[in-house]
Amino acid sequence: MSLFLLLILVAVVLGIIGFAAHGLFYLLIIGAVVLLADLVYAAIRLRRRGGKHRFAR
Repeated sequence: MSLFLLLILVAVVLGIIGFAAHGLFYLLIIGAVVLLADLVYAAIRLRRRGGKHRFAR
């Protein structure tokens, strides 16, 4: 979970710097790629762990 939050933070910071600084548009693109990779990582992790939790009756 901490890796997920760290990657979200990195993506946001890179996106803000890439948007605000002139000539650093590539940082915005890198931030978007990191965000997409993080979302894919989270989806795979949730899907893999989804069937193992069972509720007690």
